[in-house]
Amino acid sequence: MALSEIIGHERQLQTLRLALTQGRLHHAYLFVGPEGVGKRTVALSLARALHCSDRTRDFCGQCANCARIQAGNHPDVRVIGPLPDKKEISIQQIREIEKELNFRSFSGGKKIAIIDPATLMNLAAQNALLKTLEEPPQDSVLILIAFNSGGLLPTLRSRCLRLSFSPLRRDLLAGFLRTKGVNPETARLLAAISGGSLGAALSIDVQEAREKRQFWSGLLCALKTGGYRAATEAAEALATNKEETSQFLQWAETWYRDLLIHAVTPDFGDIVNLDQLGQIEKDAAHADVEHLLSLLTQTSAAGAQIQRNLNRRMVLEQLFFNVVGER
Repeated sequence: MALSEIIGHERQLQTLRLALTQGRLHHAYLFVGPEGVGKRTVALSLARALHCSDRTRDFCGQCANCARIQAGNHPDVRVIGPLPDKKEISIQQIREIEKELNFRSFSGGKKIAIIDPATLMNLAAQNALLKTLEEPPQDSVLILIAFNSGGLLPTLRSRCLRLSFSPLRRDLLAGFLRTKGVNPETARLLAAISGGSLGAALSIDVQEAREKRQFWSGLLCALKTGGYRAATEAAEALATNKEETSQFLQWAETWYRDLLIHAVTPDFGDIVNLDQLGQIEKDAAHADVEHLLSLLTQTSAAGAQIQRNLNRRMVLEQLFFNVVGER
């Protein structure tokens, strides 16, 4: 996808285009933002713009350099991630990249290394990369990609030019999906439930998502004040595996957020669960705003506890007890 064809991220793209035009690219960038919003696409598009034989501000997509970058086998462009069956990016991988960046370019352009996700570099790897950032090889560009920068050393972050990427606007995402043949109603739903992530929107099975979300909303709506037995049964049903529990809690945050929004305003514009507007309207009419705020906070905290591998059933049970508690 050419720089000119990327949807959204106008400010970030303008920054890169200006640097390309003036020949003043920074030696290291940190692309930060949610998963699937286009950070890696922008990084690879920048690499193609730098190596394109057409030598325009963008890239042709047809020349040998563009084709090789697209195929992942260009000698001057490397994408580094964890090796198969590994959970981290090792110091050895970083040392290999350091050597490659110091070699002469095969194509006469810049040597480019894209580290994705950069937060999977272990501490030794980050310290090794820091030496490269302090004395960057000539005609090289490093691009670090991360969901957030919290897992990176402050000294590493300070040596990169940060570009923050936000979720795509719903109208832009829905419009793009329509150009791919998705009907308008489904496009609106996908744009909402994907959280502004194009990658997520393209990978969602709409029918499966509808059925799962219908089950989850029915489960929450069945929890009534004082219904502790039902809360326990619901916790047991959703605690079968970590992925299922995490998915439910991520969705539950959107559910309580939607109820909170509709409890204070009749506008449905920012609602995520567009396929369940009737239930949202019904529940919000009788909801207590302070209780919804509390549940939203507790649901987020429960998700963090699951990621720390706390007992799933106990975490869900405590959350659901708060749902059915007297208020």
